[in-house]
Amino acid sequence: MVAEGGAVTVLPRTGAAGRSALMTACSDDIANACHGQSGFGVQTCLMQNVDKLSGECKTHVSQMLAANGGIPSCSHSPICGNRMTDGVLGPQQGQGSRERQRVQWKQTMGYTYTYPYTLPQGIGGVPSVALDSKGNLWVFKRTPAGTPQLYEFGPDHKLIRTVGDDVIGHAYKAHGMTIDLNDNVWICDATLATVKEVSPDGKLLKTIGVSGHRGDWDEAKGQRLLWQPVMIAFAPNGDMYIAEGHANESPNDTDSPDPANVAGAARILHFDKDGKFLNQWYGDNMGPGKFYNSHAIAIDPKNGDVWIGDREEYRIVVYTADGKFLKTLSMRNLVCALNFDREGNPWMASGQDGQFLKLDHNGRVLGAIGNGMGIGPGQFIEASYWVFDKNDNLYAGDTSVGRITVMVAPGK
Repeated sequence: MVAEGGAVTVLPRTGAAGRSALMTACSDDIANACHGQSGFGVQTCLMQNVDKLSGECKTHVSQMLAANGGIPSCSHSPICGNRMTDGVLGPQQGQGSRERQRVQWKQTMGYTYTYPYTLPQGIGGVPSVALDSKGNLWVFKRTPAGTPQLYEFGPDHKLIRTVGDDVIGHAYKAHGMTIDLNDNVWICDATLATVKEVSPDGKLLKTIGVSGHRGDWDEAKGQRLLWQPVMIAFAPNGDMYIAEGHANESPNDTDSPDPANVAGAARILHFDKDGKFLNQWYGDNMGPGKFYNSHAIAIDPKNGDVWIGDREEYRIVVYTADGKFLKTLSMRNLVCALNFDREGNPWMASGQDGQFLKLDHNGRVLGAIGNGMGIGPGQFIEASYWVFDKNDNLYAGDTSVGRITVMVAPGK
């Protein structure tokens, strides 16, 4: 199925007989193009390589794509059919016994991949990057304690600045990062439960939350704690939104005797441009307008709507700027990160599927960039928070790999 205009349209699936005929007709192509894959993974691999297939195999795969309207098959999203038979038991129950299929979309947008930035040696992935108004790229890296995590590179791709632990402390789970209209850099530490503001010249300006003390934000009590902050987004009017929570009641602080954490739900915190607390709303998982996870957040530049990525539930939940529910968009991929391009089009990063997907406002995929999961050219172990430049080139790290990929728009 695919989200379309707020409704859900059922698409035909390939039955056992069809898959058997496919495997027979495509045995040589599978051996040549789909090494090490099995089950539904082979079916997806063939769909992605349809132009390279031979004779009878190409006919079978082309018929399958035509039946599915050109949309790749899937087995692990809630919109793919029976989640029990597909081997997915839901985020709170764990992975089933069957293969977890990668869902990839055909690349039609003509982007190319370059790697012009050289990061300092050392282990650790890059969960997020951000661009300032001068075209400088800021990089937030996961590294061992005592080694720098925040870097600034110039438009010439050369390192300008390193911000060390002596300035910002050490993020035990470096996560999201963004830059505001004043070129201040905002970084999230999900584990130590802080959001920090760093000046353009690398000085610590502000810390929201108390390092090492997760808890609920209760403005009436003067209790201003964070709980797994994962990403920050700014609205055109300067309002700030903090997305909190990899999942409801994880890491289960509500089971502890700490009175500072009694809710434990994924949530969004809303502040005005001066940092005044305005509002918060919760996931709670159940029913329309709810979310289990708030791993992604982006603000629609045209109307200020708040887009939330509920990663493990494969859905985007959209609210007004003041937290009123508007709609839910069911997706075929993990919703790891969200962003809007300069024309106001929504995009999402598909995490372990290794792609960046251009969407319409109803969640339909319009185009894809990325060669899937891996460490080869154009591949990502986990595609996550990224940024556009003024020419719609994409700059992205990889949560599990210490490198920066620049995806260059055609004709640029």
